[in-house]
Amino acid sequence: MTAVHTVNGPVSSAELGRVLVHEHVFVLGEEYRQNYTDWDEDARVEDAVRRLTELKELGIDTILDPTVLGLGRYLPRIQKIAARTPLNIVPATGIYTYNDVPFQFHHHGPGLLFDKPEPMVDLFVRDLTEGIADTGVRAAFLKCAIEDPGLTPGVERVMRAVGRASVLTGAPITVHTNAHTHSGLVAQRVLAEEGVDLSRVVIGHSGDSTDLDYLTKLAEAGSLLGMDRFGLDVLLPFDDRIDTIVELVRRGFAENVTVAHDAACFIDWFDEAEKEAAAPKWNYRHISEDVLPALLERGLTDDDLDTILVHNPRRYFERE
Repeated sequence: MTAVHTVNGPVSSAELGRVLVHEHVFVLGEEYRQNYTDWDEDARVEDAVRRLTELKELGIDTILDPTVLGLGRYLPRIQKIAARTPLNIVPATGIYTYNDVPFQFHHHGPGLLFDKPEPMVDLFVRDLTEGIADTGVRAAFLKCAIEDPGLTPGVERVMRAVGRASVLTGAPITVHTNAHTHSGLVAQRVLAEEGVDLSRVVIGHSGDSTDLDYLTKLAEAGSLLGMDRFGLDVLLPFDDRIDTIVELVRRGFAENVTVAHDAACFIDWFDEAEKEAAAPKWNYRHISEDVLPALLERGLTDDDLDTILVHNPRRYFERE
């Protein structure tokens, strides 16, 4: 067993219960919010408490929240919500970028104007070992991304910093990937070069693909597959997502499958009407209400679901 740091403090990995491995509470551009939105903080907190409490009532015990720099991470707001919901919220550290590093890092680092060790590593390690800002809340895992632009210098720099922080602390990693460009394989290569144990890496958004050869390669290297965009049928239809998981389990990869929605209580990338029109099932309820029954109908067993929801996320945090 391993202590996993949640927003409300550490819990044993054996007590995580059923886990969704990739859910946000809020995805916000904080500068945009402060300057261009009509934001009601109390109403948003109340709405999040309601949604997350409902998720707990649907049988989910824990969410991993990979909201990091670039996605509007603000822990004091999440602390207010976590204090009022029975659901475990597990926070992350890292940087979300598809291209450049944030300007705060442009001139600091090896070979740059201020030639020094990679500053991102120290920041990530501090979040993991001491706490995020002055909240006392420790991150429990790391997050980076590689999207359609590929392994740009900025993306590679962040990914290697995440890898080094993982090796220093033992924290696991989730990577936002683009399944259609097979960027999960690139992430595995870079992280392995940094000494990361690939069995403790979730290759996020693998569920956007039906390419079983690609998914099998990722799984054979030991990583967990993030089948984690349920509800985004606009990217891949529901039946294709279900069929892909069923086939992976049939091929013996149940221990590599994880699930989630990549949903949020609030995301400022679209307005609510746009989101409902494009993805009406993209909410925290979809897996409990629709996905799990569909997997059982298509031949998975209760033990398979326990493997996917309980045992795989627990193993993700437990160092051998």
